[in-house]
Amino acid sequence: MAIYLNTNRPLENFIELYNEKYYVDKSEIISLINEKISSKSKYICITRPRRFGKTSVINMLGAYYTKNVDSKDIFDNLKISNSESYLKNLNKYNVISISFNKLSDRGNTYIDYIEMIKTSIINDIVEQYPEVNPEKYFTISDMLDATNDKFIFIIDEWDYIFNNNLFKDNQNDFLEFLRNLLKDRSYVALAYMTGVLPIKKHSSTSALNMFDEYTMLNDMLYGRYFGFIEEEVKELCDKQSKITFVEISDWYNGYINEDGDRIYNPRSVVKAFENGKCISYWTNTGAMDEVKEYLKYNTMDVREDIIKMVSGYDIDIIINEEFRAGQDPPKTKIEIYSAMIILGFLSYYDGYLKIPNKELMREFEKALQDESFGYVSDIIKNSRNMLKATVLQDTESVAQVLHEIHNSEIPILQYNDENSLSCVVTLAYLSARDTYRIEREEKAGKGFADFIFHPRRKTDVPFVLELKKDETVNIAIKQMKEKEYFQKFIKEHENVLLVAICYDSKTKNHSCKIEKIYL
Repeated sequence: MAIYLNTNRPLENFIELYNEKYYVDKSEIISLINEKISSKSKYICITRPRRFGKTSVINMLGAYYTKNVDSKDIFDNLKISNSESYLKNLNKYNVISISFNKLSDRGNTYIDYIEMIKTSIINDIVEQYPEVNPEKYFTISDMLDATNDKFIFIIDEWDYIFNNNLFKDNQNDFLEFLRNLLKDRSYVALAYMTGVLPIKKHSSTSALNMFDEYTMLNDMLYGRYFGFIEEEVKELCDKQSKITFVEISDWYNGYINEDGDRIYNPRSVVKAFENGKCISYWTNTGAMDEVKEYLKYNTMDVREDIIKMVSGYDIDIIINEEFRAGQDPPKTKIEIYSAMIILGFLSYYDGYLKIPNKELMREFEKALQDESFGYVSDIIKNSRNMLKATVLQDTESVAQVLHEIHNSEIPILQYNDENSLSCVVTLAYLSARDTYRIEREEKAGKGFADFIFHPRRKTDVPFVLELKKDETVNIAIKQMKEKEYFQKFIKEHENVLLVAICYDSKTKNHSCKIEKIYL
């Protein structure tokens, strides 16, 4: 049975995907790819973070193009069936489907790895073209030329050895293997390649410079086919009743493609529906440790931005370079952010950088607790005292904690701009997120409260927090009462705390007043 050439494995995998309850039809991408066949634009490389549906599309393409299978019954039911190019290309091609994420059982060197792939391709060619004698040819390219046929190459996880730091001394050899197999070959009708990292460059050029690349930072063509767009998520919500669209959006919304579509991580959305619960799913499949490692390279310069983003603010910054396969670990701010965007840890759109959603926010909160963040990690570790003091209405302790944070070595926490006070409060209450859902600038009563702490347990007391600079705590308390910020808790709670925190820029002192309101 063939391993790579005209195998039925993509169809089998696609059938499993198609039979899923929460399947989303992305087949319209096929009509766009059909336009590239046997053209100058036949080399396509699409890179996205883990779990953004890359392999699903790979299997769909293999099931659609491969001539040794019959997939018409499935594709007749999909959107691609309405395309003029549908029947022209359906099951019409020799397809070589390769996933580079498999290592040889016969050894752990690069030679073992690449020989496994080469031998498998050669055996497949001989199996389907017995007249092609491998002893007569020096390369796989020569063997494929001898078939006088056209081939579509569908390559998954092209960057596996780069992304996993394997065979560093042979990574350029691997690029040369791909170049020799694909570049300027008459037998190539289409080369579709996908992975996490964009293609490695050799100085200003690349061994694979024939590919058009479509990345998280640069894709005006295929953006809506990787990840779920908002209308697709809403349709999936209608297939179940446990989780609302508002909950799904709160947890997993946050990426935006270049067309302005809001993009959701598919795996997280589907797992939430299947389990009836919104938690972090995607981050458990990938190494969030990468984030901590990247941040360590430039902690002092980057952590202020991270604090702002954890506090809910966007970062205004221009990022026009992409982190690529084989690149040295990122060290500058731009390199770090580029890597984090490519890997899906941050979202970037229209010049603004942010933490995409609650799923990733939780991971950044954990990352900030790493000891490499120095005083920040100490603040977070001690933030349970802040929550305890608030619930006990210990206003002196609350003011003292804020004063200590303000006097830290971190410039952003020294009130250099109007958002700094809220950043201080965010860090001071970070551990409270374990037991509270914390919302900023939330609609409440007759206005918008600075912070509202919604308890996850019925036994915990909710509280509303208002910040003021160069005002009195009594004015803040009065505002919360007059605008009835506490109204949303009336049905489920007996009382609520109104917490006023003020900072006097002249005396450099913080003050706090906490008042319990019985509902």
